[in-house]
Amino acid sequence: MIDGSPLHHEIAKLIATAGPMPVWRYMQLCLTHPRYGYYIAHDPLGREGDFITAPEVSQMFGELIGLWAASVWREMGSPSTVHLIELGPGRGTMMADALRALRVLPPLHDALSIHMVEINPVLRDQQRATLAGVHNAHWHNSLDDVPRGPSIILANEYIDALPIHQMVKRDDGWHERTVELDAAGKLIFGVAQDAVPRFEVLLPPLVRAAPVGAIFEWRPDSEIMALATRLRETGGAALIVDYGHVRSDAGDTLQAIARHSFADPLQNAGEADVTAHVDFQALARAAEDVGACVHGPVTQGEFLQRLGIDARANSLMANASEEVADGIKTAKTRLIGGGRGGMGAMFKVLAISDPSLPMLVGFADEDPAAGAAP
Repeated sequence: MIDGSPLHHEIAKLIATAGPMPVWRYMQLCLTHPRYGYYIAHDPLGREGDFITAPEVSQMFGELIGLWAASVWREMGSPSTVHLIELGPGRGTMMADALRALRVLPPLHDALSIHMVEINPVLRDQQRATLAGVHNAHWHNSLDDVPRGPSIILANEYIDALPIHQMVKRDDGWHERTVELDAAGKLIFGVAQDAVPRFEVLLPPLVRAAPVGAIFEWRPDSEIMALATRLRETGGAALIVDYGHVRSDAGDTLQAIARHSFADPLQNAGEADVTAHVDFQALARAAEDVGACVHGPVTQGEFLQRLGIDARANSLMANASEEVADGIKTAKTRLIGGGRGGMGAMFKVLAISDPSLPMLVGFADEDPAAGAAP
């Protein structure tokens, strides 16, 4: 890759014409520009892509998510029809693994209507191939397009790609962080001239005492509030798995990933995945504000262990060759472990539900293992 991607030139023209743009707008263009956006024109997944998600690490992840969905369906009263919705479903791997696990429960399997919310045409084609044997699968551009009704919503590494606002603290208050051009035409970060009036009254407690120069990131609540309102009104639950922090605080987490390595988010616009960490406290607050119930967050490692990943790994290894068994062990360690390369501590899991549902499996310390998927 070389600097000066087609989208870079498009953004540079916009800034030259209209002036600096907020970080949220830059991130939105990088990911969803109708011609050059990263999520429009690329297949970012797998070893040949830019990153690997948990469903691509091991079938165990999707299978256990399927079992979680089955437990939620039972708590919902086993409705005869339920929408199983995935937001940003990648190659369809997690949904395929979840559905395979759900075959052991024919009443639920028969009740399912599958809905994939995906804007990337390349990934849509791969999802259709992955789910070729599923006859009741439907594709949509947004959750708003999915028919209303009792729902179980899955979102793995989806929220991190929603555009963020970045605010910078100055002596006179908080200013929107921007992307602008330097004299050589290079994209650089800047700060809006005027402070946002009374922005400090909206800040979480930990951020109010932040020093001058601190950066605070926030996402609009509208999407998570719409999801939570939908669940409160029609019944069901959503499972959100992503990397981030459990308390709202100051910090700059905007990042770009290309070829499994960190990259400069202001270079090669549209050629790298631009994301930011998820503020789980903000998600929970937004959901509770519209009357939904929140479960967690807990770490991904805790969640998968409570769902029975150890039992499932042992089951898979029972008749496997030594080489395959070693691969299963390595995958399990990556999914639940901490440290370099581990996803178990960095990734958190949060559920949002209809208030009538009890504590959901995976979120109580005393949870028994949910059992091993077939």
